[in-house]
Amino acid sequence: MTLLQESIVYLLAAIISVPISKWLGFGSVLGYLAAGIIIGPFGLAFVSDAEHILQFAELGVVFLLFVIGLELKPSRLWVMRKMVFGLGPAQVLTSAIVIALLATAYGLDTTAAIVIGLILALSSTAFVLQLLAEKKQLTSDHGRAAFATLLFQDLAVIPLIVVLPMLGASAGADSGFDIARAAFMALAIVGLIVGGRYVLRPILHIVAASKIPEIFTATALLVVVGAALLMKFAGMSMVLGAFIAGMLLADSEYRHQLEADIAPFKGLLLGLFFIAVGMSVNIILLLDAPGRILLFVAALMLAKALVLLPLARVFGLCDWRGSISLAAVMSQGGEFAFVLFGIVARERIAPPELIDELVLAVAVSMLLTPFVYLLARHVARRMDDSSEPEYDRPDNQHHEVIIAGFGRVGQIVGRLLRIVGKPFTALEIDSSQVNVVRRYGSKVHFGDASRLDLLRAAGADHAKILVLAIDDVTASMKTAETVVRHFPHLKIVARARNRRHAHSLMDLGIADISRETLLSSIALGESVLDKLGFDTDEIEHIGQTFRKRDAQLLVEQHAIHDSEEKLIQSAKDTARELESILRNDRRR
Repeated sequence: MTLLQESIVYLLAAIISVPISKWLGFGSVLGYLAAGIIIGPFGLAFVSDAEHILQFAELGVVFLLFVIGLELKPSRLWVMRKMVFGLGPAQVLTSAIVIALLATAYGLDTTAAIVIGLILALSSTAFVLQLLAEKKQLTSDHGRAAFATLLFQDLAVIPLIVVLPMLGASAGADSGFDIARAAFMALAIVGLIVGGRYVLRPILHIVAASKIPEIFTATALLVVVGAALLMKFAGMSMVLGAFIAGMLLADSEYRHQLEADIAPFKGLLLGLFFIAVGMSVNIILLLDAPGRILLFVAALMLAKALVLLPLARVFGLCDWRGSISLAAVMSQGGEFAFVLFGIVARERIAPPELIDELVLAVAVSMLLTPFVYLLARHVARRMDDSSEPEYDRPDNQHHEVIIAGFGRVGQIVGRLLRIVGKPFTALEIDSSQVNVVRRYGSKVHFGDASRLDLLRAAGADHAKILVLAIDDVTASMKTAETVVRHFPHLKIVARARNRRHAHSLMDLGIADISRETLLSSIALGESVLDKLGFDTDEIEHIGQTFRKRDAQLLVEQHAIHDSEEKLIQSAKDTARELESILRNDRRR
């Protein structure tokens, strides 16, 4: 099969399997892996050789590390030093020791056990970051801890690549530390850093001045691939070169453009990498010895999870819920295992049949990670629910104003009330938000504002106004329904997420509604008109006319908000009408 024919197979497999996997809630990574298994030599055998495409697809990991380097300024790395050089080495060494002890108990000699322990202690950078990004968890506590640990693991690959050949049976008796080779590696790193600092930016400046987008993209690719190949030529990991190049350009004015140009290649090649990993899963071997392979997988994932769970707490990086998520998402083997186990096989450090089984165990652990992570998140949410503190019982002071929801909107309303000396009672259902607000000196009560007993305790029988500032639409409507039914005397001033939310509130008879983005959007538009040179009076007239007509439209559309077809036609008619009015006003 030609490369062009293979590319058709890869694309079709991805297009079919990835959307299905996303639709089932497992994310795109599992879809790519499943596609690889199906089309690979151990599945339907549409593609017979996974090795050649895996070598090419590793560029996806290279591009990923370049983008990570772009996001990681040296100053930020220093801020993250506790995680990178604290949790990172602790996880790698402790996991390696535990896995090595298990390997020794399995009957391996000490050298092979230590090597296998170190290799399996590494997790998959590409897999974990992609999974966390899809779940929007990269900025969470466990997401940051995972990123820092993976960063150290990628750095730890370099000495492993250097040391493994020295441990092999093919190494001579006099093979010791190669000073010349180490010096060459150090020289390559220094050369990349110096060249990146003093040569890359001027080159990028010249290319950018040409104003030819495709040439800038070509230059970006040249930088990444060139840095990666330099490290490979020096006998080190390609990802190190890409990562260093990214870090050197993290402070440059071209950072965002470089990231935008590299992103499409990174996404496609990462997908191809996961397909290639799936193709390498030897299903036949799994069927021949399912018990042993699954035992290896269980031992690997449990050992790493049980190591990470307490370490994240010891270093103070996550609470127990975050630690569970971190342990689950980092429990698989890494993509570098395929490279490192290749060296182990070549140097005859461990039996070849065992290496084949361990490679399969790593691939299976990747396949299982999305399921394990979903289960861990479910357990974490259950812990969150069960560990939630009891709702506060507000003091029975009869304030005139109750604020339901003390997030961004509720806090601003509260600050305005404090300025004029009007006390209020604030209710917030998010316990973490309550803790943050209390640290800043604001008094807020933890509780569900939709509960009748809590509203009574907050003084709803005697209050005059309820500010409905809850962010979640469902919770907002539930609270509004409770207040309208049981406290009809309360005037409700409501925040609406959008027009649909506003219409639902209007169904309950609530008239004083502010859509949260309307005024800021109009102000933003007025600022744009000002920058374009429009007269101040004209800008004010346009803004006021738009606000007035939009308010009328909201009321008009309330009568037809259950009919999407009528809503669309109404919006079109109003837009034409408003444009006509403003255009005629400008002619006068």
